[in-house]
This record gives sequence, C-alpha cells and structure tokens, in this order.
Amino acid sequence: MSAQPTRIAVVDYGMGNLRSVEKALEHVGASASVSSDHDEIRAAQGIVLPGVGAFPEAMRRIRARGLDGPIAERVEDGAPLIGICLGMQLLFERSSELGGAAGLALLPGSVDALDPGTGKVPHIGWSPIEIERGSAIVAGIAPGEPFYFVHSFIARPEPVATVATCEHGERFAAVVGSGNVFGAQFHPEKSSVAGLRMLRNFVGIATPVGAPA
Repeated sequence: MSAQPTRIAVVDYGMGNLRSVEKALEHVGASASVSSDHDEIRAAQGIVLPGVGAFPEAMRRIRARGLDGPIAERVEDGAPLIGICLGMQLLFERSSELGGAAGLALLPGSVDALDPGTGKVPHIGWSPIEIERGSAIVAGIAPGEPFYFVHSFIARPEPVATVATCEHGERFAAVVGSGNVFGAQFHPEKSSVAGLRMLRNFVGIATPVGAPA
C-alpha cells in the first residue's frame, strides 16, 4: 500500500499567488489545497502562508477571517509553517509599512523598508542567496543559488533565525527558520529548480507530522 501524500494547506486570505503555490506543491508530491476553512487548516500536516501586497491589509484580512487562531494552534501542535514573500513578513511581530501594524508574532523581529542604496525599490528579479547556517529548509541548495524576489520591505529577525541572506543595497534575511516556523522572502514557486527544491524540503519536513487527534 503506497503512502498517502503529505497534506499541505495554502492559507487563503484573499492575497497572494495561491494557485501558483498550490501547483508547485503538487509538482513536488504534496496534496495541496487552497483554503480558508479553519478545520482544514487544523488538519493539515503543513501550512503555507503566501502573500503579495501590503502588510496592514493582509493582517486585517487574516484577522477578519479568524485565520490567526488556527494557524497559531497548528504551529503550537508542531506542524511546520512556511511564509512566502509578504507571508514571511507576516510571521513577525510588527511592520512599519503604511503606518504600521502588528503581525502574527510567530517569530521575534520587525519588518521595515528595504534600503536599496544606489539600487531600485521594489527589488524585482533574480538574486543569489548565501546560506548562513544549516537548516532542513535549504538542504541541497547550492551557495549563491539565485531566487526570484519582488519586495520593498524586509524582515529584521533575531540573528539566530536567519538561515540565508541576500544583498540589494543592504544585506537582509532571505530565508528564516526557528523551530517549525520558516519563511522565504523570495517566491520559491517562481524560482525554477531551486525553488521547487525548497518546497520539496518543506513537504519533507511536514511528512512526519500527523493531524491532531
């Protein structure tokens, strides 16, 4: 009897490349579903929090749909969570974007505007990342591997949470991870083979995790 595919919930709060993420997860062997259903999120073995847009509006929608509760509960139960692009920023305590807003506070740190130096904002395009410490989320990803970024703000996590960095004007956290909470500032679903490898790593992390009793 073959093993059942790992169940991954892609959280739908009305912002983000939901179908692209879903298709990428299916490509690496997961059973992915886009959902705002609380029970479905609680039953998932792993959770993906995507996002494109502004931090305050994203948090308003998440709270309006009551999604912050089941996300936090499932993380507390041990299921892995990965935030993508804006989704990664939402994992932190607060953002200064558009007057500021409180985040999900699953990771310590803040979100602030990227200082591009002589470059442009938003930071759009392929940029290499540098692995700063070992983590299952970046297993098999070569140093200097490029990923696809689209963002104007960056997370400023505690140093221990930074897994990989990128440079665009300033060096910033491109991948974060602490316990079972992960984040990627870039879009793995748009980052070719290396992006699929990261999503495959995430599915592998989630595979041992069962649904709550």
